[in-house]
Amino acid sequence: MRKLTFEEITNSRICIEELNSKNRIPIYSVLDNIRSMYNVGSIFRTSDATRIEKLILCGMTAHPPRKEIDKTALGSVDSVPWEYVKDGVEAIKMLKDKGIKIVVVEQTDESCDYRDLNVTYPLALVFGHEVTGVSDEIINLADYAVEIPMYGVKQSLNVAVAYGIASYYYAHKYLQSNKL
Repeated sequence: MRKLTFEEITNSRICIEELNSKNRIPIYSVLDNIRSMYNVGSIFRTSDATRIEKLILCGMTAHPPRKEIDKTALGSVDSVPWEYVKDGVEAIKMLKDKGIKIVVVEQTDESCDYRDLNVTYPLALVFGHEVTGVSDEIINLADYAVEIPMYGVKQSLNVAVAYGIASYYYAHKYLQSNKL
């Protein structure tokens, strides 16, 4: 076994010009009131890796161009389709009007383990503020609530980490039965 070189890895990836002709995984991700620009940048980078359909930034969530986002996004703001919608509730209603199922990643009295939800695509994953979580107004509009089990003493994961777990899991589920 040997570690691949940067050139070998780069040569195995598509270039940004090819990206527009490729199908995307039908996952929309909504970030509502994420306060850390470093979390936003990290989520952009994960969104590039999973080739989601679109990232929707809402409320106080910062949006490009910002050097704090770029620091962790590492150029992925150019490869991930995104838009800013001031009101998260309006963004959710817009997605629901398109027939997209809304999945909040939040601990609620009806949450199930994220691995147990039988989803259909397209879907929207919703992530909320690092302290207060997804707003009650958005939870009331959601079709499903999922949570990531916690086995230690802390109640939740960092939003960018939770985003990575959920987005990769649902992207993998989609790719198991569909080709890109």
